[in-house]
Amino acid sequence: MSFINYASREINCKIVYYGPGLGGKTTNLQYIYEKTNPQAKGQLISLATETDRTLFFDFLPLDLGTVRGFRTRFHLYTVPGQVFYDASRKLILKGVDGVVFVADSQEARMDANLESLENLKVNLRENGFDLMTIPYVLQFNKRDLPSAVPYDEMYRLLNVKGEPTFEAVATQGTGVFETLKAVAKLVLQELSKK
Repeated sequence: MSFINYASREINCKIVYYGPGLGGKTTNLQYIYEKTNPQAKGQLISLATETDRTLFFDFLPLDLGTVRGFRTRFHLYTVPGQVFYDASRKLILKGVDGVVFVADSQEARMDANLESLENLKVNLRENGFDLMTIPYVLQFNKRDLPSAVPYDEMYRLLNVKGEPTFEAVATQGTGVFETLKAVAKLVLQELSKK
């Protein structure tokens, strides 16, 4: 749920990047952070666990306009990829406004994608959200790899509700900002309804 700061006339929105371990969630956030105007972003904070890391940073996009006279500030998070960090995943989803699911396009990772997607549905439900109604975007990452599953097959397996779906190579920045803009647009549309 968005947090409104009346003093600074800002609406703070939380977007969570979700998906299997090593699928590209962190790479997406790092690329966005590196390419965002220094005046428009906060700090990149990394909370390291033994085998994974969780990243967080916030930024204030200057070109997305306002909602009822308030500027929008987006806080971007990643969840730990490994399933045994489920408690952390649930906590990070608390108060979420939009979700980006980053799927690993490698054939060997399809089971991990499906498991993580199912885990997302469960954890959203436990936080009082429904994947069918929350602003949600799907990204097929690592499209440059020879073992990438064809787009149509990934779409058939992973697309839940006809959500915007993007092909990406996060290491090169391909599809990264398109994905972010799509989820931000959906979040702003949802805010405008309230």
